[in-house]
Amino acid sequence: MKYLPINNALFIENRKRLASLLKPKSLAIFNSNDPMPTNADGTMGFQQNSDLFYLSGIDQEESILLIFPNCPDPKHREVLFLKETSDLIAIWEGYKYTKEHAKEVSGIEKIYWTSQFEAVLTTLVFEAEHIYLNSNEHIRNHSTVQTRDAKFIIWAKEHFPLHKFERIAPLMHQLRVIKSDYEIAQISEACRITELGFRRLLNFVKPDVTEYEIEAELIHEFVRNRSKGFAYTPIIASGASACVLHYIENSRPCKDGDLILLDVAAEYANYNSDLTRTIPVNGRFTKRQRAVYDAVHRAFKFAKSILKVGVLWEDYQKEVETFIESELVDLGLFSRADIEKQNPDSPLLKKYFMHGTSHHLGLDVHDVWNKYRKVEAGMVFTIEPGIYIREEGIGIRLENNILITETGSIDLMESIPMDADEIETLMNK
Repeated sequence: MKYLPINNALFIENRKRLASLLKPKSLAIFNSNDPMPTNADGTMGFQQNSDLFYLSGIDQEESILLIFPNCPDPKHREVLFLKETSDLIAIWEGYKYTKEHAKEVSGIEKIYWTSQFEAVLTTLVFEAEHIYLNSNEHIRNHSTVQTRDAKFIIWAKEHFPLHKFERIAPLMHQLRVIKSDYEIAQISEACRITELGFRRLLNFVKPDVTEYEIEAELIHEFVRNRSKGFAYTPIIASGASACVLHYIENSRPCKDGDLILLDVAAEYANYNSDLTRTIPVNGRFTKRQRAVYDAVHRAFKFAKSILKVGVLWEDYQKEVETFIESELVDLGLFSRADIEKQNPDSPLLKKYFMHGTSHHLGLDVHDVWNKYRKVEAGMVFTIEPGIYIREEGIGIRLENNILITETGSIDLMESIPMDADEIETLMNK
């Protein structure tokens, strides 16, 4: 792995917290993700199952974790299964975990090879009444791919039909939404690497540079600082493309007088950051661009001021929308009279601000959450208001990552330039 070792106290504590939530006589089973195929004999880069990583720190395919707090045999209350390596695998794929190394990483003492899984499970499962299985219950999941967890659910129900099966995802969501100090350290490092990439761009962007050249500058800076690369597919959208929320083509030249919306950030140790900045190609905002930019910046500051312990996401979103609605009036995009006549089910502001202001951040960029759970200390959110005026070819979004505390919040990206004057100064050094 490119990243530095994480203290295994994180994973030990995470397993303890999960064990405390399980019903008596329960066995929980977690599978790694599969490598995803491309074409012929190709595969995409491996991305570990977030829940398995959260509980073990193991970052390798063909891994399985069992948690069985009431197992009569104490040494089988936590069990890890790993892919057994060989000379052939070592030649073609390189290093795989040894049992000793996996113990250091995870803090789990009992480790078998994955080929032993069915035999070991059979000796344990009949001592359990409940089997907790995992599935992707993220409210925005639209995957059509059958995951290793999904295949295992079918297998387990065929082999142990009289057990009581339980959903582990709600418990994992409950745990993962509150970040520990160890996790905040990883997210903060991802933010630090992202800042290095963004500051590099301020001296690089100029008229006629291409969006893909900007992408290349970022990936260079990210990887050289121990990141795997982008936390998500980068959005480098110049001109009117900034009004396309998920523009990822990144193929066009950046023209003098245009803006570039940069939704780009690094991951670190499987934890993510999420940054958006909008900068002028030539280093100077026009009067109109500056007016829209300042409106979005004010919306960011307002959102940050009200995102605090005890708030419900839907109430927060409505307050931000009301604030931005007023900014849109000041920008001349519609009037107060228009608002009074609007269809409440299709408000005018949705033409110019059509997405959520915030989402949870962690092992997933859009991290697991429950929209009905009030904001609590230890949660990490993005704040990302935007205004998109398609008829003018202006799209502006600003985004930082915010740690909620008991007394307010901490901006994990506070040192990354956002103020328009500072952006212009740095671009024109």
